[in-house]
Amino acid sequence: MAKSNKPIIWGTFAAGGELVSLIMPVLILLTLLAATGHVPAIFGYEKLHAFAAGWFGKLAIFVVLFLSLWSQAHRLRITCFDFGLRADGLVAFVMYILAALGSVATVVYLARI
Repeated sequence: MAKSNKPIIWGTFAAGGELVSLIMPVLILLTLLAATGHVPAIFGYEKLHAFAAGWFGKLAIFVVLFLSLWSQAHRLRITCFDFGLRADGLVAFVMYILAALGSVATVVYLARI
């Protein structure tokens, strides 16, 4: 029986899709509150920086961004195919390379905090 990488891709797609649908509305709401100057004290700069500086915060931020990037890379790959771009190998390569670069950039950025 032939081995396939599809479970890995579909797993990150499913996990990322769930995470995006649950976490992103909250992040959008918090961003809107911050833009209007109504930020709760718990979401102040000092507290969020302290969270992001700890190992758990870095891990949480990485997981959210990693799964979001890979989920959306796969979604864009399928969207390109639906729009008639039939060079699936090239599109998959480009999308997944961009997701990998975004993941590496996330690690580099989080290491600087």
